[in-house]
Amino acid sequence: MILAADIGGTKTVLGIYSHEEGPHTPLAEARFPSQGYASLENIVTEFLTGKDFCLTRASIGVAGPVVGGCAQVTNLSWFVDATSLSQVLNGAPVYLLNDLSAVAHAIPFLQADDLETINPGEAVPGGAKAVIAPGTGLGEGFLVWDGTRYQAAPSEGGHADFAHNTPLQDELLRYLRQRYGHVSCERVCSGMGLPDLNAFFKDSGRLSEPEWLQKQLSEVQDQTPVIARSAVEEGVEISKATMDLFVAILGSEAGNMALKVLATGGVYLAGGIPPRILPQLKTGIFMTAFTHKGRFTEFLVNIPVYVILNPKVGLMGAACHGLEL
Repeated sequence: MILAADIGGTKTVLGIYSHEEGPHTPLAEARFPSQGYASLENIVTEFLTGKDFCLTRASIGVAGPVVGGCAQVTNLSWFVDATSLSQVLNGAPVYLLNDLSAVAHAIPFLQADDLETINPGEAVPGGAKAVIAPGTGLGEGFLVWDGTRYQAAPSEGGHADFAHNTPLQDELLRYLRQRYGHVSCERVCSGMGLPDLNAFFKDSGRLSEPEWLQKQLSEVQDQTPVIARSAVEEGVEISKATMDLFVAILGSEAGNMALKVLATGGVYLAGGIPPRILPQLKTGIFMTAFTHKGRFTEFLVNIPVYVILNPKVGLMGAACHGLEL
């Protein structure tokens, strides 16, 4: 049996899997608020208390770069060390992998009801597959075919420079550069970035917020769900403009990712945000930005684009990795 984990800035999900049941059926599973614990070791200890499982290894997906069996979790204060975790697991070997690498491991095992098609395209057998995941931050990864099976690879492309490509995005970049200096793609294309997009429209004088929305935003720590809900359910103009800009930036970055890894096998949108904004992703804004690449427009039109609906794909991918080992 193996322990699998999906660690993010907001939540940590743990599961126990066996070769007999496979990656779709955990024997035990639990979700924990990441910010409520001082370390992953504390969560693992709590999770395993009272459970009589003989674990042979652990596969841990971490939101951050993994170097030498260690990782500093992005958007969280934890430092994750495979050796320290192994001690908690009575010496069982622990393997750390980037969270998007974990998601990528799951993609070959996804079923039809795990996906929503944004662009049907025409997948090339054995073609590379790209994964882009806006959630608390922005994760990116990809898979390449080795002649026998797909191999997952991590990336920290979400922290590369924001590639602005419209007059509105030019102004957004100048606005955010004054605030932050360096403006990464994650800064404008993630849950942490949505409030800045909203502030841009307000501070530039383009649009204003209704008083009731101002009150709601001032009362919450995480403004992203409020902005998304007011756009989708209330039709508030500034919230709709914020979401449209977000979707355009996501489409553009997904297209960039498709070109960089030549993702003729498809592009997969993961993370917590895409399943919640499916209507916005289907308006045409996303695909217009995705394909707006000059001479490569027609090439990108033929690339399939999917939204991963399975909210536990990161945990499932970590389990796939562990079971493969």
